[in-house]
Amino acid sequence: MSLDRATATAATKPHELLANHLAAGMEAVNALIAERMASEHAPRIPQVTAHLVGAGGKRLRPMLTLAAAELCGYDGPFHVHLAATVEFIHTATLLHDDVVDESAQRRGRPTANLLWDNKSSVLVGDYLFARAFQLMVEPGNLRVLEILSNAAATIAEGEVLQLSAAQDLKTDEGIYLKVVRGKTAALFSAATEAGGVLAGADPAQVQALFDYGDALGIAFQIVDDLLDYEGDSGATGKNVGDDFRERKLTLPVIKAVALATPEERAFWSRTIEKGDQHEGDLDHAITLMRHHGTLVATRRDALDWADRAKGAMETLPDHPLRQMLVDLADYVVARLR
Repeated sequence: MSLDRATATAATKPHELLANHLAAGMEAVNALIAERMASEHAPRIPQVTAHLVGAGGKRLRPMLTLAAAELCGYDGPFHVHLAATVEFIHTATLLHDDVVDESAQRRGRPTANLLWDNKSSVLVGDYLFARAFQLMVEPGNLRVLEILSNAAATIAEGEVLQLSAAQDLKTDEGIYLKVVRGKTAALFSAATEAGGVLAGADPAQVQALFDYGDALGIAFQIVDDLLDYEGDSGATGKNVGDDFRERKLTLPVIKAVALATPEERAFWSRTIEKGDQHEGDLDHAITLMRHHGTLVATRRDALDWADRAKGAMETLPDHPLRQMLVDLADYVVARLR
């Protein structure tokens, strides 16, 4: 994709066009989320949830469910329940992630675990998972239940895999992809696949929707990992270098370790495996990644996954939403420019 096209795509903000098209459905989703996050006996639950939900975010995952269902001709009410399910699962994982990562900031605001405590974040996350399972059974579609429950298990599995892989220099790109498919892409692909299944789409279309969500989620995570080293903290809501400080082996670092000299490998071992970090180490890490071209290579990988997502859309019905989803894939990687 040309730079001009990327700039144009970013200027039109496809996620906003998608949100406008799905406004009525998203209003219903938001109302259902507000209703189901309430708790008669534990007021801290809506307090913690409202803090995270109110922090903004593009709500891409629930919009993907609504879009997939509409694209495949669904005209019933239960796409709203599935979209809310997806958002509850996502919110629950964010609460748990911030505890595991000991994060202090998300979307430019203090994290729930910082404002309350770790116990509250974990337990409210558990409550949202339970609410998600209540919601996902209401459509009465066993295949949809299988897709979303499998996604919840895959997300947890990906997070646990990351615990062992994130600080191990033997972690390669294959393991990284397994982690990303677990912790990020699984919910994207479940969101799109479930929407298609609910609509009664044929198996080829359901597979295309899964492939789109999978590739989009992988591109999304690779971009996030790259922006951790090249992004603007004001725009991303994260401090530049957080992944390095948290000793996470993300794709640009994995690529740099694979090309490292013995001296460079010793640096990565000290800073990532042992956690012995000093002033100037982040700058040196970025210098090494630039020297070996791994930031550029990571950017190419993100663009390739975005292209795969767009390619999956070719077999789906001719509908305005199809082009919006194609443009959304472009927009995800346009954040890099």
